[in-house]
Amino acid sequence: MLNWKIENRTKIWGPLLCLLIFNISGQINATELERGKYLTAAGGCMACHTALEKGATPYAGGHALKTPFGIFYTPNITPDVETGIGGWQKSEFLAALKQGIRPDGSHYFPAFPYPSYTQMTDEDALSIFAYLKSLDPVVRKNRDHDVSAPFSWRWLQWGWKLLFFSDKPYSPSQGATAEEQRGGYLTNALGHCAECHTPRNVLGGMVTDGAFSGVTKTDTIGEVPNITPDVKTGIGDWSLGDIVSFLETGMKPDFDDVQGNMEEVILYGTSKLTAEDRAAMAAYLKSLPAIQHKTSK
Repeated sequence: MLNWKIENRTKIWGPLLCLLIFNISGQINATELERGKYLTAAGGCMACHTALEKGATPYAGGHALKTPFGIFYTPNITPDVETGIGGWQKSEFLAALKQGIRPDGSHYFPAFPYPSYTQMTDEDALSIFAYLKSLDPVVRKNRDHDVSAPFSWRWLQWGWKLLFFSDKPYSPSQGATAEEQRGGYLTNALGHCAECHTPRNVLGGMVTDGAFSGVTKTDTIGEVPNITPDVKTGIGDWSLGDIVSFLETGMKPDFDDVQGNMEEVILYGTSKLTAEDRAAMAAYLKSLPAIQHKTSK
């Protein structure tokens, strides 16, 4: 009789327990993917890995990045096995994102902002990877970069890394508030804002003592504004609310709207963040040292 009861309870409760575990697992998986989607937006992945032509497929690559060394075309990061990252392992994604190393062992060019992404936690990086792997695969062959020798030689990038690459996690400034720490992580490790808003030397290394002070109009890539809190040449006269609003809508305090690549960054990136995270980024930018650097005439 006892065995009969156990067997029947197992028949009744076993499937229910499996169903419960399946539902919990599904909820956890959905939560992880939603987190990965959020971090992918914070990292600006769609803005860079989507071609600008009308009807281009998100994340399928082909976006042209103009630099003083030539034009770099972003790769397909959909999970297509042949032309995307469908065959990648977690370790390969971490090496690419945080070390600038391709699965074949060669170096990525620093037009890919791995010098900033290296500050990201492995947990966040793998959440992004999980989200990208959940996308529909798109067959789109990667386009060769339009860069002349010797700048097109990948093996030379090891020397560039020795000079300008520091493999370190994000470290907030001493005395930074919790909000500023969060904003600094979003701005540096994920948003990689310094990559565009910092002057570079003749070898393409960031001039660190001019971080976030912008790029002049005479540069090959064109003008990129000073976003330090300098009143005369930066955003020192912007309020925290002005910055938060700009990151959400692209509208400046003078009611002029954003143009150029920043339009995509806001549309696909910062506008997708929570109000709290946009406020954290604003607090961090206002906490930076003010640098007087006029980027326009």
